[in-house]
Amino acid sequence: MIPRFHCPFPLAPGAQVELPEQAAHHALKVLRMKAGDCVILFDGRGGEWLAEIVGAGGTARAALREFSERDCESPLQVTLAQALPASDKMDWVVEKCVELGVAAIQPVAAKRSVIRLSAERMARRVAHWNAIASSACEQCGRNRVPIVAPVLDLPQYLASARAQNATRLILSPEGTTALRTLGRPDTPVIVMIGPEGGWEEGELQAARTAGFQALKLGPRVLRTETAGAAVLAALQTQWGDF
Repeated sequence: MIPRFHCPFPLAPGAQVELPEQAAHHALKVLRMKAGDCVILFDGRGGEWLAEIVGAGGTARAALREFSERDCESPLQVTLAQALPASDKMDWVVEKCVELGVAAIQPVAAKRSVIRLSAERMARRVAHWNAIASSACEQCGRNRVPIVAPVLDLPQYLASARAQNATRLILSPEGTTALRTLGRPDTPVIVMIGPEGGWEEGELQAARTAGFQALKLGPRVLRTETAGAAVLAALQTQWGDF
């Protein structure tokens, strides 16, 4: 399998580009690539380039050879609004949900969210999650990198979600709606996942007021880091490309 690398800058026909630092390290130090070896590069705007390593050393350059419009995005656009979990669980959520085809991820601070960071540290954490999304695309073959948005408080997010033309779902063990009973949506889908301690009743009521349906995903209560991946897999099977 030809190694794939995300280049966070526009790629153009005939160009020679310097691989990003992390990609260059992986290509040269881990994969032991040399001049003449092939790589696949993508810039996140769709499509990918077959390229050839033309230089090595502390950095690596690649010459773009052939463009392919190959795209493996799901026809179902799902935004995952994930209440912030503790520790590094959000890393797992981002990685697995990108592999499962999520279109965007919106971290949300709920009342029972454990993680509380300064603005500076939170900005670094969001940058880290976007790097994980990029790496997940390299691994799974996607050429469009989903954005992990800056963290919003739940009331802020509900206000913005209310204005969007979308099918709005909120996962809740007390939900009365089963996925199999819903018709195929003709809009993008938003799915909200609660924190470790679950949603407070006031938060559930605010979500309902903002147009969210309470969805129950089977008889078992899932952990917050499991729920997003599970509901994405179910949505892709029901309405997407699985």
